[in-house]
Amino acid sequence: MKNILIPIEFNSNEQKLIEMGSRLAEKFHSKIWLIHIASPEPDFVPYISGSGPNDEREHRASILKKERKRIQKYAETLNSKNIDTTALLIQGQTIQTIMEKVKTLNIDLIITGNNKHGFIYKLFLESVSEELVKKSDIPVLLVPLDS
Repeated sequence: MKNILIPIEFNSNEQKLIEMGSRLAEKFHSKIWLIHIASPEPDFVPYISGSGPNDEREHRASILKKERKRIQKYAETLNSKNIDTTALLIQGQTIQTIMEKVKTLNIDLIITGNNKHGFIYKLFLESVSEELVKKSDIPVLLVPLDS
């Protein structure tokens, strides 16, 4: 197992995923790829009274800059522990982008979080982790995130 991919959603549970990844990376001398998939830029930015399209773009750029710093800090922390880590922030469709990176980076394992959801949630929405399990040709390690 040479390459581990950890999708980061910035929902306060990423530390559990990073800890699991770091333990495996230490044992198998693997590289960790931290990836955050940001929503793609909208083709159309509506004009809202008091703010124009440029204001919206600047706000979006500010958010992306903060997210990039945050994921980079996680990578720096792991690198300081001698775990080879690269942080990626990519705009795109979540599942499609992750599956593309699995191929291009030769990923051997995906580590993602798994929240327990009720029937109503599952009826209308499917989680990223469930989609990854369905579409992945490589192992997906689901880390329980509910306390």
